[in-house]
Amino acid sequence: MVMKRATMRDVATAAGVSLMTVSRVVNGEPGVQPETAARVERAIRRLGYQRNDAARQLRRKGKPTQTIGLLVDDIANPFFATMARAVEDAARLHSFVVLIGSSNDSLEREREVISAFSARRVDGVILVPAAGSHRFLRAQQELGVKVVCVDRPADNLVADTVLVDNRHGAYRAIRHLMLHGHRRIGYLGDREDIWAVRERFAGFIEALAEDGISPDPELIRHGLRGRAEAAAAAVALLSHPDPPTALFTSNDLVTMGAIDSTHGQQAHSQKAPALVAPAAPAAPAAPIALVGFDEFALADKLDPPVTVVAQDPAAIGATAAQLLFARINGDTSPPRDVVLLTRLIARGSGEIAPRSRQ
Repeated sequence: MVMKRATMRDVATAAGVSLMTVSRVVNGEPGVQPETAARVERAIRRLGYQRNDAARQLRRKGKPTQTIGLLVDDIANPFFATMARAVEDAARLHSFVVLIGSSNDSLEREREVISAFSARRVDGVILVPAAGSHRFLRAQQELGVKVVCVDRPADNLVADTVLVDNRHGAYRAIRHLMLHGHRRIGYLGDREDIWAVRERFAGFIEALAEDGISPDPELIRHGLRGRAEAAAAAVALLSHPDPPTALFTSNDLVTMGAIDSTHGQQAHSQKAPALVAPAAPAAPAAPIALVGFDEFALADKLDPPVTVVAQDPAAIGATAAQLLFARINGDTSPPRDVVLLTRLIARGSGEIAPRSRQ
């Protein structure tokens, strides 16, 4: 037998008060005598009454709901987790609650999560757009939902966007490797249809071209969606008859996968896994240089410590939240693109010279 859910009218009858009085108590409004409020609260507990927030929001007729949505690629990724924390911190200062979802870079999943946010009448959305058209979000904007994109712009949508200098950051990483003598540099990257990844690959190509070098297609791997795929790709590159002397990795998970690929070779060592390329049986293992895009935990504790192009996910999240709350509070200025700078942090792995120079 299904129990009937208690209503506000049931509470009013049980407490012997008007429906308006129950509404005032439930919503924390003034004007109710303390003893009357106590009687209503006892009835609420006895009946197990729960406020219907969805219905309440519908009755608010466009008033703010004090909620925003945050949709990222994968909340388990440390980069997006840090960004989410910064958004939550900003939301708390505005007395807002954040609803969080992951799209796994699927446009279909993104539509599902945005639909769920819309059903809860969020006041705004911070979005890491998946690849594909975002024309469907225009309807939400017309209803008053504010949208800010982070990490990459959204196709077919005009909105505030927070980016980093992806292309220049990758360019600097490759020029750094070239400064240390590398000309044969392997590339391990995420999906090409992700805007930020395309920009990083463009920086890779641009840096090589500056010295008249064409990248070897056999040393390029795209579409790596996690550590396991990246590890397998790194093994394949380093097992090539003419392997690269250095690697550039397009994000933190790919970098960690490249490092994972060498773990088996170091299984009997007490040290952290070193960045070592497999060599022919008659030759000693040769060190390989590595620069990764994105900072990650313990990068400075590995052997050697990992050189990275670091972006600041907390700053990205805080900047996006600042733009969103300005819009929610009435800012009607033209949409803006904010580009944050990256930093090249040289720690050791990116400074390893090619074997011929050692």
